[in-house]
Amino acid sequence: MRNQCNDSNQEHVHALPSRREVLIAATAVVAAPFLEGVTSIAQAAQTANTRVPADRGVQAQAGKVRGAAMEWLSYNGDKAGSKYSPLTQISGDNFNRLRAAWIWRSAEEEVAKANHLKTWAWEATPLMVRGVLYVSTSLSQVAAIDAATGKTRWVYDPETWKNGTPSNNGFVHRGVAYWADGDDRRILFGTGDGYLICLNAQMGKPILTFGEKGRIDLTRGLGRVVDRHLYGVSSPPVICRDVVVMGSKVNDVPLVAEMPAGDVRGFDVRTGKQDWIFHSVPREGEFGNDTWKDGSWKTTGAANVWTMMSADEALGYVYLPFSTPADDHFGVHRPGDGLFGDSLVCLDARTGKRVWHFQMAHHGLWDYDLPSAPNLIDIRVDGKPVKAVAQVSKQGFCYVFDRVTGKPIWPIEERPVPQSTVPGERTSPTQPFPTRPAPFDRQGVTENDVIDFTPELRKQALAVLEKYNYGPLFTPPSLQKPTIEMPGIAGGASWSGAASDPETGTYYVSSVTLPYAAKLLKSSVPNVDYFGEMTPVETMQGVPLWKPPYGRITAIDLNTGDHRWMTPVGDLAQSNPVLRQLGLRSLGRAARGHLLLTKTLLIVGQEGSTHREGGPRWCRTSRSTTQTLRLRQGDRKGCWRSSPAP
Repeated sequence: MRNQCNDSNQEHVHALPSRREVLIAATAVVAAPFLEGVTSIAQAAQTANTRVPADRGVQAQAGKVRGAAMEWLSYNGDKAGSKYSPLTQISGDNFNRLRAAWIWRSAEEEVAKANHLKTWAWEATPLMVRGVLYVSTSLSQVAAIDAATGKTRWVYDPETWKNGTPSNNGFVHRGVAYWADGDDRRILFGTGDGYLICLNAQMGKPILTFGEKGRIDLTRGLGRVVDRHLYGVSSPPVICRDVVVMGSKVNDVPLVAEMPAGDVRGFDVRTGKQDWIFHSVPREGEFGNDTWKDGSWKTTGAANVWTMMSADEALGYVYLPFSTPADDHFGVHRPGDGLFGDSLVCLDARTGKRVWHFQMAHHGLWDYDLPSAPNLIDIRVDGKPVKAVAQVSKQGFCYVFDRVTGKPIWPIEERPVPQSTVPGERTSPTQPFPTRPAPFDRQGVTENDVIDFTPELRKQALAVLEKYNYGPLFTPPSLQKPTIEMPGIAGGASWSGAASDPETGTYYVSSVTLPYAAKLLKSSVPNVDYFGEMTPVETMQGVPLWKPPYGRITAIDLNTGDHRWMTPVGDLAQSNPVLRQLGLRSLGRAARGHLLLTKTLLIVGQEGSTHREGGPRWCRTSRSTTQTLRLRQGDRKGCWRSSPAP
């Protein structure tokens, strides 16, 4: 029952740009090679953000753009999640000379300022179609931008903010989806307050024949009364065989006795008619319902798909990375393994029937949501071609399956793990461990993991460690002390995901070593005794307890499952006086690295920090092992900063 497959039932440029400006400016730089007629990537920024009539033709430079290889049609470049472009205009020889072509100011700024709104983060990746960028804002607005000039073509505001702060992580949005059939071109996206909206891509107006005048209320039809403040959407849908597949975001912590379900639904891309619903917490009589004991399926919520999804148009399958049921760290009220929480599920896009699934954490207590779209990649294993799917996880594993059958490419073993001491908590005796590839980040905590830069620092670190409960991977929360999760709730891997090279089968994973501590606090919600409060593990004047690297990129050969190389990303020693005084280098930095892969380069945009302080840093890494080794030795000639170094 745990893991089965083949189920037949199934403007003026500021001297120091804001984070939003930097991200969109970076888009301008990256978009340059997609614009065939652009001969220089340095263009006048003062023309940016000037509105043009919505019906004006695409700029001459952009008008030459043709073909999917020169466009960015999905959040991750394609529905396979590759983040790959075959273009070669930007290379290791000219990367250092890149300059912002233009800077676009987000349409949300005026609204946020006028209404005293606090947006959480800017996490959108624009699409680039026919020379136009389509991007969402943290307030669930959508803008169309001329990719060559940065001029705004149109902005659509669904006024999500009028319904209050969205669920879970507030005002945050990652992007939109694009669909076309001849001259019928559409932008589809979910909103923070729980609507699916369909716009005309040329005009930015709702398509009135879709749903109810261009929108669908996603809080309806879930079989429960849903409070809009507990339910919304922050990631783009995936469209497969003319079906719009929608996930959702739901509060991780139970705030009411009956939380919203994380069900996934499929809608007709032309009419908005709901074609199917897949219950993430199976109902009575459905496959997997017996993994919810004592009737807990009736009230447990979440187990949702909050992140991006992938699709194989040829097979007609969609691949869904599910999250942990609520509460993420306390499960007495939801005994059992709890399918389809923390599972990768393959569905038939037309029918919504389950083809296969695999659960990465049974009875999850660690917020180990599957954080990113799985990568669909064709590989050769033992000389035989395999249509594969690779899923990275917060816990630092890469799980690789035959994406047709769900069979693991290499064995995944159920191994004994520590058991809970919380009264009534029935943890799973085992958890799944892939035999290959090897983990790509640190897992679990022992005293051997503690820094030894100096005897004094090690002594201090060991003293701090004693404040916590700790152990190997999958050590459950305790009532006695806060329990260290290594990796933490931000990974390991995160929603930035991995990039895959369709030509070589090489897989590039960005990860951070940033443990969190789970503390169980009393809950006032009926039938939920405790909930998990998460805080970063204490440091010593900013010095982590653990040995480096703190941020890294790992290259994996998916044809063999072997690691090809690992390199730190960023350098904490640059900004930490204690580490700088010791003369340490190349320690990595615990901040997400967002990846763009080309034929010759792996481009990494590293966040200011995983807590989103400071400005991002952009680096390029040559994909050859020798160049990567040079990078590991401290060669930073291929990096530039968006703001002065600290």
